[in-house]
Amino acid sequence: MNTKISNQTISIMLIVGIIAISTSAIFAKLTTASPSALSMYRLWMACIFLLPVVVMKWKEWKNINGKDYAVLFFSGLFLGLHYLLWYGSLEYTSVASSTIILALQPLIALIGGFFLFKEKATKVTIVSMIVAIIGVVVIGWGDVSASDEALYGDFLSFCSVVAVVGYLLIGQKIISKLSHWVYSFIVFFVAGAVACLYNIVMDIPFVGYTQFDYLLFLATAIIPTMAAVIHNWLLNYVNATTISMSILGEPVGATVLAYFILQETLISSHLIGGVLVIIGVSFFLLQQQQPEKHIVSEQQKHV
Repeated sequence: MNTKISNQTISIMLIVGIIAISTSAIFAKLTTASPSALSMYRLWMACIFLLPVVVMKWKEWKNINGKDYAVLFFSGLFLGLHYLLWYGSLEYTSVASSTIILALQPLIALIGGFFLFKEKATKVTIVSMIVAIIGVVVIGWGDVSASDEALYGDFLSFCSVVAVVGYLLIGQKIISKLSHWVYSFIVFFVAGAVACLYNIVMDIPFVGYTQFDYLLFLATAIIPTMAAVIHNWLLNYVNATTISMSILGEPVGATVLAYFILQETLISSHLIGGVLVIIGVSFFLLQQQQPEKHIVSEQQKHV
């Protein structure tokens, strides 16, 4: 790992990343626009910001063949579904419930890897998964008592996790062929087109929103996206597990922001379920770090 920056700087940037990614749900709750309009504007505005870098990397486009474009299309399709479903969930359930369920992403990815790539799971991983699933059940049980709409929102959030895992699993091979800039630009553009098509079919307006809504579109395209840029940069200094562990701070950060900005209250089921989900996913991510330590020790033997 590169050690040219201090641990304090790394910690500060991790915190900034958590705050940045935590704003996404808040912006979605504040806008009066439909989830699909927000998704389209966020993705296509992000493409505009990525365009200067993508143009500088124009030579990479020559390496993309027809099969690669097909993979990128389906990857972008699932990413578009993720945003439509997740932003849609926030119309029905609380920020706390929706973001806590999003934290299940590593575990759902494990299940997908098992069925698609025959990846094996350890006993610790299975126990971690059970703990996290119990946490989601607790959240859902509490939302049932709140309203049927809240439970429906939880379901949409869970479906959005499945969609984003599909996006990651489909794109994980081709990402080695492209820089993350070009890859992100293409899948963002396709995902934005998915949201655009949904808007056309459902007759959802493209314009006519308030100035505040357009500012929220812009903020959503910049600030949560900045978190991804920070995480990509930090991979030069820390391992992927550290980044994944820091992302678990999103439910906490988003819930705190929702309390102060949206006046959302945290009920006991959210607190208990959220703790179980974070504990379960934390143990899972720490377990994934063990092979990495083994690899490092083996490499050191040959130095």
